[in-house]
Amino acid sequence: MPKRIIVAHYGGPETLQVVEEECAEPKRGEVGVRVLAAGVSLPDILAREGIHPETPRVPFTPGWDLIGVVDRLGAGVSSIEIGQIVGAMPISGAYTEFICLPQRELVPVPEGLDPVEAVSLILNYITAYQMLHRTAKVKAGQRVLIHGAAGGVGTALLQLGRLAGLDMYGTCSARTATVVSDLGGIPIDYQNQDFVKEILRLTSDGVDAVFDGIGGDNLWRSREALRPGGIIVAYGFTSKLTGGRLAPGQPGGRHRFRESAILGWYIARNWFLPGKKRMIPYSIQWRKRLNPAPFREDLIALLDLLRQQKITPLISQRFPLVEARQAHELLGRGGVIGKIVLVPKLNVANDEQLTTFRPR
Repeated sequence: MPKRIIVAHYGGPETLQVVEEECAEPKRGEVGVRVLAAGVSLPDILAREGIHPETPRVPFTPGWDLIGVVDRLGAGVSSIEIGQIVGAMPISGAYTEFICLPQRELVPVPEGLDPVEAVSLILNYITAYQMLHRTAKVKAGQRVLIHGAAGGVGTALLQLGRLAGLDMYGTCSARTATVVSDLGGIPIDYQNQDFVKEILRLTSDGVDAVFDGIGGDNLWRSREALRPGGIIVAYGFTSKLTGGRLAPGQPGGRHRFRESAILGWYIARNWFLPGKKRMIPYSIQWRKRLNPAPFREDLIALLDLLRQQKITPLISQRFPLVEARQAHELLGRGGVIGKIVLVPKLNVANDEQLTTFRPR
């Protein structure tokens, strides 16, 4: 029987459990997909802790993005074939060997691509592409600051920013500085340098845009690095995590809307500060819900860039599906370069953590 991962209760990596159950039959308009690769991301950790706006009720299967092969067709499905490779962003549910999804959610993937590289495009590269071109609307020659530049979204921003002709600066650790410079950015060691002072030293008047996935008070520091008229694109709140767990003093449980409300307060306060510096939130899921066409267009464009080898996603590590807990532990420790990916068919020594699960 197919395996999948569930979050049994909100908390640390130990809450991830491997379960097995019969394959569900796709309903009308749905497609049954055998998962080839599922991305592991910080939003998965935030949902596991119960604080991401997209956090489902427990028990739930995490996983924002996947690449798979069409295995079954529900009634009314057309223009798609058994054996076709597809990508999707279900937001939750991707940590599994088999999933049923509405046909409208699936995007065809060109033949010959590595599913592990292709899955990196769905969350990380679409986020980066849309923040650059649909939110900040960057132009060649502009200067940008990328926080967490060696991570999954950070390396995507660097690769796409280089294609766009940007001058790029990236905060990172000393250990990952070479990665940032190799991708065309000027590394800033956030552990030993004040990134605001360093940006002002290097540019004299600041950058045109900052991409900030840290959130919290780091947004005010990012604002200091902006030139007048610049823009901060806020797309995360990893400041709430310490070592992959909720920071001390943060209440546990399911708090889906608290961080969105806090971000709204930061944005409202920014309106009254001098300098004509904008602060705009970015949410890939809300953009997709309100207008799914650009999401599809951007993924198809990125898949073509991958096919042409104009972008090359950095893969930190491939884990078997049943080692999702180890994947979360690695991501939570920090310093991961690029993307961590779960590969259901990757060989493992044993399945000792397997349990049987029957949905409520």
